[in-house]
Amino acid sequence: MVHLTAEEKAAVTHLWEKVNVEEIGGEALGRLLVVYPWTQRFFEHFGDLSSAAAIMGNPKVKAHGAKVLHSFSDGIHHLDNLKGTFSKLSELHCNKLHVDPENFRLLGNMIVIALAHHHGAEFSPSTQAAFQKVVSGVATALAHEISTVLQSGLSGMDIIYLELEDLKWPPH
Repeated sequence: MVHLTAEEKAAVTHLWEKVNVEEIGGEALGRLLVVYPWTQRFFEHFGDLSSAAAIMGNPKVKAHGAKVLHSFSDGIHHLDNLKGTFSKLSELHCNKLHVDPENFRLLGNMIVIALAHHHGAEFSPSTQAAFQKVVSGVATALAHEISTVLQSGLSGMDIIYLELEDLKWPPH
């Protein structure tokens, strides 16, 4: 759950009504892949990711970024139940895709940067502060599944072993 004041919630929902999800999503994911190149390993099947221009112009990056932001939009509409809203995505990204939960925080920061880039003066410092709370809450919700696994008492080596089992490693 994200704790926003009435003013913060109004600022978030007011600005969100004006957001072009396809544009902001593509830019945010593109920026993530450029600024943090190790995140590209999850998107190698997207084709040319050889330069910033190639990434930012890549139609698969733009399409997936839009998909990500549509899911983020669901979170905006369910701020009181982010863990529930993102439970299936958390399971997918943590258990199947093995995404480092830190990447969710990094992507949230890229969303904030893209919003600032496109909404200028309307994206005031107080609106940014409210959005930082939201992206932090979404990142925490997306990382919930891995937190649950860690709290279950499994060690880091147990988790690595389980991941190798998922990958059928070593090959038989």
